[in-house]
Amino acid sequence: MSPWRTLGRPTAALATLLLMACCAAAPKLPSTTPTPVVAAIINATSPPTRQPTALGAPLQSFQLLASYPHDPQAFTQGLIYTGGDTYYESTGYYEFSSLREVELATGQVQRQLMLSTIAPPGTDYHFAEGIALVGTQIFQLTWQSGFGVIYNRDTFAEQGRFRYPPEGRTLPREGWGLTSDGTRLIMSDGTANLYFVDPVGTAATGSLALIGQVEVRDALGPVTNLNELEYINGEIFANIWQRDLIARIDPVSGAVRAYLDLHELRALLPPGGRPEVLNGIAYDAANDQLLVTGKWWPTLFVIQLEPLAQYHLYLPTIVTLPSEAGPVAARANVPAGELTAQQRYSPQFSKIIG
Repeated sequence: MSPWRTLGRPTAALATLLLMACCAAAPKLPSTTPTPVVAAIINATSPPTRQPTALGAPLQSFQLLASYPHDPQAFTQGLIYTGGDTYYESTGYYEFSSLREVELATGQVQRQLMLSTIAPPGTDYHFAEGIALVGTQIFQLTWQSGFGVIYNRDTFAEQGRFRYPPEGRTLPREGWGLTSDGTRLIMSDGTANLYFVDPVGTAATGSLALIGQVEVRDALGPVTNLNELEYINGEIFANIWQRDLIARIDPVSGAVRAYLDLHELRALLPPGGRPEVLNGIAYDAANDQLLVTGKWWPTLFVIQLEPLAQYHLYLPTIVTLPSEAGPVAARANVPAGELTAQQRYSPQFSKIIG
């Protein structure tokens, strides 16, 4: 059960009292300024830890730090953040399938290669899926077309293709998520399996070079519908298709260590549009933060994990309107009595605290 439903939404009065009590220092954000910016942060104590009945692993608590614009026409299937103001994105949905280089601050596409330009459709368009960066090469999967593409990261020039499933095997039949631990590719196919792949052998032979696999399980059994993946500090983070959840997975045992329940981020999306399921995880290693978004989501969020086995209260906060210039640090940690007329409560940005 969500802690939101357990506790109920706090009132604005409670939020104001907590805000007046204390304010925290500004979080360290990526190198570009997000919109909106946190002006004051509320601190409170999380409820006692307890195991949620609907999930087979503890809930992972987190802080929501910032948001950035994201193309609402992007059916996000994969994200890679390499630092600075750039990330790479794979978008799906048949003829809209592409590989993109995107500016973080604005969400503007700086470079794009449509999959249909290098892989003309047969009876239907190919459907692009997850991506992973290995050295200077980006590996991209397709959903049901049985092949992947290898690109040069800097030019998007095609450098090779590979097919799957490998000869003599029935799985993986489909391509879903993809990430890299630095030496191996890690792939999902919508089942409870994660596949470990040799990228060098894959590029050399043109066939998916499987070197291992693991079944992902939590306390309730196998966890299916594993989708977009990100390798973070020795763990695999996986979106769960049809649920706004991210699983933290031990790559050796396949055990789910915790879940991140991000469904409340939907309340922070601008009205309108057609936001689909949460999908897309990228790791900002320099700041130890995650960038997350969804299919056709107009917003990309920056979150930071808290220690395991804590819950969060979901409270509103005060934000500074984007018209005010200056770095994030200069506007954070503002005492409640010093907020100006240009600072107001905004339902578009909440601070998840603990």
